[in-house]
This record gives sequence, C-alpha cells and structure tokens, in this order.
Amino acid sequence: QVQLAESGGGLVQAGGSLRLSCAASGRTLTYLHMGWFRQAPGKEREFVAALRWSSGVIYYAQYADSVKGRFIITKENAKNTAVLQMNSLKAEDTGVYYCAAGSGDYGIWDDWGQGTQVTVSS
Repeated sequence: QVQLAESGGGLVQAGGSLRLSCAASGRTLTYLHMGWFRQAPGKEREFVAALRWSSGVIYYAQYADSVKGRFIITKENAKNTAVLQMNSLKAEDTGVYYCAAGSGDYGIWDDWGQGTQVTVSS
C-alpha cells in the first residue's frame, strides 16, 4: 500500500520560513515525479512546485510564479522524501499543503497525501 505522509506544517509569521517533508512508502520505486499543491480556504487546489527524476537524478523542477525565488523543492533519495523549503512566507501562502507523486507522464498524479496546514500570520 502506498502512503505519502506530509509533515512540517505550522504557524509562522510573515517573512519566516517553514520546511515541509513528504515521506513516501510502499510502491515508491516506480515514482518518477513528486510535487506540492496547496488549497486556501474557499479556493481551488493549486500547483506549487514539482520535480522529476530519472535513475535517481533530478533533471527538471517547476515552480508556480507566486513562489519562484522563495520556495525550493528537493528530494532526499535515500529516504524517498520530497522536501519543500519555504522562505519569505506571505499571508497568501496560507493553506493546506498536499504532497503528490506519479509514476507515468509528468503532470499525472497517482497518489496524494492527507495534507498539512500552513498558516502565515501578517
């Protein structure tokens, strides 16, 4: 059984930083890309960042315009963990952050985590 478990959410003041982790277990060897999405209250879920790899080497990373230059997505291969480092946080970054992973074409997400709350106070 595949499981994606997010951690690292919390409350932070504007301008601060948070580090989110997504630990994958189960059918993880077939994953080729992992990413982060978020959903603010009353809004639709939106893309935040993602990366794709081949033979353990990351060759592509993508960011939403709203987080470019502030967020960094990386992957810890040994731990099957995707990490989202969030810096210079803004109130508009508040929401539930979801981890996702896929094993096929980029942009197709097979598995999702339960989400972790990020609240940025202004």
